[in-house]
Order: sequence, then structure tokens, then C-alpha cells
Amino acid sequence: MQIPRSVLTPDALAMLQTVADSGSFAAAARAMGVVPSALTYRVRQMEDALDVLLFDRSLRQARPTAAGEELLRQGARLLQEIDAVANRVKRVATGWEPQISIAVDTIISRSTVMDLVEAFMSLNPPTQLRVRHEVLSGTLNALTSGRADIAIGTNVQGSAVAGLQSQPLGEVTFVFAVAPHHPLANAPEPLSDELRHQYRAVAVADSSVDGTALTFGLLGGQDVLTVATMFSKLEAQARGLGAGFVPSTMAAPYFATGRLIPKTVTQTARIVTLQYAWRTARTPGKALDWWLSQLASPATRKALLNNHNLLHRSAV
Repeated sequence: MQIPRSVLTPDALAMLQTVADSGSFAAAARAMGVVPSALTYRVRQMEDALDVLLFDRSLRQARPTAAGEELLRQGARLLQEIDAVANRVKRVATGWEPQISIAVDTIISRSTVMDLVEAFMSLNPPTQLRVRHEVLSGTLNALTSGRADIAIGTNVQGSAVAGLQSQPLGEVTFVFAVAPHHPLANAPEPLSDELRHQYRAVAVADSSVDGTALTFGLLGGQDVLTVATMFSKLEAQARGLGAGFVPSTMAAPYFATGRLIPKTVTQTARIVTLQYAWRTARTPGKALDWWLSQLASPATRKALLNNHNLLHRSAV
């Protein structure tokens, strides 16, 4: 007795569809140019392998049973996928990568990233695209560990990692911010470390998986609320759940609406230089080249760091 995998071939699935469309084994046999007995034998082989009845033979017509209908539906989907795979393989042979993964720090404008994704998809590439959101050293870690091919919004400076190449993305200034109803909102400036230590800080968890997690702006022994993304941090601070340093461009909509207010502190202003980086060990393909050409645009780099307004309105 044959097993299901041996009988569920593309030809067999197409044969079943012909029987269903023709309405009888005799008509299907004529359409396929085979004798009816050969066609009936192949269908019975499939039924035996699947241990189901695919067609109701009680009438002169061959009508699919419930099991037969389901096999026809799934078979049509499988045939479409086979055609899609064949087309994808042909296009990959022209220089497109089968898959590319991009690690994006949560400090980067998600709406701009989605604009780039939309433009990439409009090319109808055979490349499967994966976008992953990372935090702090997790963005670089995704690249060095091989989980990503491009990292956007990372800090490669001081990281002697072989097989990486990077280009500047821009600078981000961090400002200390609190909700207008937070106790520090009316405190005299600049806020001292001793004063800030009395109140809870909000921090974003580093997404690195190799144990090299980073933290910034926290004071030793301070109560901390940890969240997953920079947008969650902004929202938590706007609700008065804590205070902390936030990117000025991301916080601008909160400042404009009064949900957060900036405060000066005794610490020196923190300015972070970000880069985008990619792995050079792999042979570059058309997908990687396309993304790098987009990131080389000054307008794109500026939008990635500054275009947060639309996402802010939809996220709050």
C-alpha cells in the first residue's frame, strides 16, 4: 500500500481537479487522453493511501465527497505554491537573496521603516523580508550573531567586529522628561542626581541575547520600571509612572501636546551617534544592495531619526 506522500503529486492533484470539473471519470479520461480504467485505478490508489473516499460513485456522475472537496481546495493551494516556488527560484538565480533580515532599533522611526518596506515590496522581489525590532546593544547583537543582515540604529563605534561595515546614520540628543503632574515637574532646575534618585526611573530593556546588556541614565539603587520599547517608555513617563531620558525627536510630539515636559539636569547632555551596519562576509545580493542604496540617502537617514509624528498619533 502506498503512503499519502507518494500519491499526492502535482499531476495527481491536477487529475483530481479534472475529474471534478468534468463530472465523470469517462469525461475526465477523454480530456486527459487516457483510458477510463487507468484513471479510475489512479484515483483508487489515492483513496487507499489516504484511507478516504474522494468521489461519490453512487450516481452516474463523479461528485467529490467532503474529504474530496477539502483535498481539491488544499491541492489547488499547493499547486499555486509550487508555481510560486518555481518562479522564486528562477528570480533568486538572477541575484536576489532568498531571505534578508533587518534589525531596527526602537529609537528608529517605524513609519519610515514601513515606507521602505513598502517600496521594497513594490519591486515584487523573490526575497523574503524579515524586520525585527531590537533595543540598545541588541541591535548590534542581532547582526553579529547572524540573526540579521542589516542593523539600523546601532552603535558600532568601539566594537571591533570582523566582517562588519558601517556608515553614519546621525546623532540623537536625549533629554530628561517628566509628566506635568510628576513631582519633579515643578522642582527647581537643574535636577540633581540626589533629587532624581528619590523617584522611579523608566528604562527600556536591552534586547541583547549574549549577556552584554546596556543601561543609560540610571542611578545606583534607584527604583526602575522596565519596558520593552522606547514608545512604551514615552507612554509610561507621560502617565507619570516614572522619569528618564528620552530621544528629543521622539518626545517632540509629547512636548508639543504637553504630555511631557523637558527638565534640565546636572548631567551633561547625552548625544548618541548612530550608524547602520551590515555583514560583509556574505556575497551581496540585489536585496542588500537595494537597502544600502536607500540608507545612503541623507533624506532617508534624516527621516529614520526624526519622522515620529504619524506613528505617535496612531500609538497613543
